[in-house]
Amino acid sequence: MRRRLTVTLVALVAGALLVAGAGSLVVTHRAARAEATRQLLRQGRAFASAAGQIRTPLVARALGRVLHLEDSTVLLVGPSGRLVGSVGPRLAALDLPTGALLAGKAVSGSRGNLVFAAVPIRLSRAIAVPLGDRPVLVMTRPIGNLLPGWAYLVLVGGLTLLVAALVAELLSRRITRPIVDASEATGRIAGGEFSARVEVRDTGIGEIDSLAGSVNAMAARLQLARQRESQLLLSVSHDLRTPLTSIRGYAEAIEEGAVEDPAQAAAVIVAESRRLERLVADLLDLAKLENHHLSLRLGPVEANRLLEASLAGAAPAAAQRGLRLAAAGASGPVVVVADEDRLAQVVGNLLQNALEHARHEVGAGVGTDGRRGLLFVGDDGPGIPTEEQEKVFDRFYQVDRGAAARRSGGSGLGLSIVAELIKAMGGTIRVESPIGSSGGTRMVVALPLAQAATIDSGSSSPPGVP
Repeated sequence: MRRRLTVTLVALVAGALLVAGAGSLVVTHRAARAEATRQLLRQGRAFASAAGQIRTPLVARALGRVLHLEDSTVLLVGPSGRLVGSVGPRLAALDLPTGALLAGKAVSGSRGNLVFAAVPIRLSRAIAVPLGDRPVLVMTRPIGNLLPGWAYLVLVGGLTLLVAALVAELLSRRITRPIVDASEATGRIAGGEFSARVEVRDTGIGEIDSLAGSVNAMAARLQLARQRESQLLLSVSHDLRTPLTSIRGYAEAIEEGAVEDPAQAAAVIVAESRRLERLVADLLDLAKLENHHLSLRLGPVEANRLLEASLAGAAPAAAQRGLRLAAAGASGPVVVVADEDRLAQVVGNLLQNALEHARHEVGAGVGTDGRRGLLFVGDDGPGIPTEEQEKVFDRFYQVDRGAAARRSGGSGLGLSIVAELIKAMGGTIRVESPIGSSGGTRMVVALPLAQAATIDSGSSSPPGVP
């Protein structure tokens, strides 16, 4: 590749030199010919104006000798157009338009590298001229041919091409090296070596410099995807094996008659089956969100009413854990644009997560920041470390927040699904922790407002959770 690029660059320079040099030579040659023609005509007209002052043949003969030294001579053009006079080999090759000369017109032209000008003159009566003949001053001047110019062009062009070849070699190395490195790295990545990276070089060419960064970013994403895939397999295998083991153990015990309370054993089997069902449903939801196959019916949703229904549904679980549910927020309706069923799923997941980590109380409410509707769910648990807050929405990531975090045996998919659903509905979600002196965590969901709502002046931001 580098060799082809070098040859191409040198060929471009050679072509440009050839065109520019040949054009310059041709233009210069034509300009020299035109200038020589103008000078000859000017000199001829000046001589013609002074020719009438020649009174003696002696002066005329002396002038003739001078003209011969200057490649000029005086010829006579007979009435028939025949030239009379000393015609040298150069003049003999000229095809003078005698008709125009007999009419008193000055003519000029060129033959090859010879430029000529012929100017009719009038001699005094002291100089004998045959009757009917017209004296004409003919001047010639050779101009240089193109051969020396071509030789100079070849010499200068050769030196220029040598320099161009050196520059092209350096430039091609600079351009192709990152491309070759990127090609090798992508080949290794295609072979499954996702840790392969391209050395980022400062070539001064933005597109080539960004190529290495793009390849490295692609490799990093593929490596992360592979890690997530492995983590998914490990997590799903673990989460499937635990309930399956319980189901199998109790089923075998019932079959063998070793269970004292079959109803309790059946309840355990049902609970573990539901756990498996939730895990499979979460995985299906994630797959649909990733492939954009999850259908959403966006429309106005009254967040206050939806939150009240979700709190009512979470009340039995809160009572079982000995926790108190507290509702706060806007006194008037807050209407947001969302899919009502999916937003209910989001709130349910957030409440379930808060119940699993709360010490005494879970708080929830709605509000607005003037542009978006806000829906928040918080707990008074131990909180989430700052360095882990960006990871809570990653799949299968579970923050260790003490014994409360280990009660549920969740799969770690709930918050990931929440984040994907909120994003699909055009909203955002963020984590606030701590929210009090003893810790606590608040999840704040922001969604577009569907219409103007009457909001209590003191609830423009989510109230705190005890």
